[in-house]
Amino acid sequence: MEYAEPLPRPFPWRAATLVAAALAALELVALIVVGALLLARPIHHSAAAKAAAAAPVAPRTVVHVNRVVRIVAHAFRPRTQLSVLVLNGNGQAGAAARAAAKLHGLGYRISDSRNAERHDYARSLVMYMPGYAREGRRIAHDAGIRLVSPVDGLKPKRAQIVIVLGR
Repeated sequence: MEYAEPLPRPFPWRAATLVAAALAALELVALIVVGALLLARPIHHSAAAKAAAAAPVAPRTVVHVNRVVRIVAHAFRPRTQLSVLVLNGNGQAGAAARAAAKLHGLGYRISDSRNAERHDYARSLVMYMPGYAREGRRIAHDAGIRLVSPVDGLKPKRAQIVIVLGR
């Protein structure tokens, strides 16, 4: 038979309970602070975005060797004012229509969706007309496309942005 040996001195149960409770309270306070910071972050970003949208856009001055050029930065054009041409370059039936419907749901105006001349594009890309670079990068971000470049070789009618869908 086994016998329990008595402890040489009594175990401080009350002190151990108080220490554990204090640690639990400290962890609770830390979780509340972290949660508040994580919740405040989106609120801060939306407030900063509203403030940036309300702030006037100041022109920049760029000095070249023999001349001074003023570049006026413009705010993003609204999605409803952009006309987008969606081309299916991957050969999958209906891919351009599905992408156009998704972009239309985000607020973009779709001028047309059709097949591209080739169907061997390895990656999707966004091309923009001169003066629409910022909007081209925004629609690429919205569509999850990494390649963005100026329009090269295409003459889209009524469209400022061209999306070519790849594999």
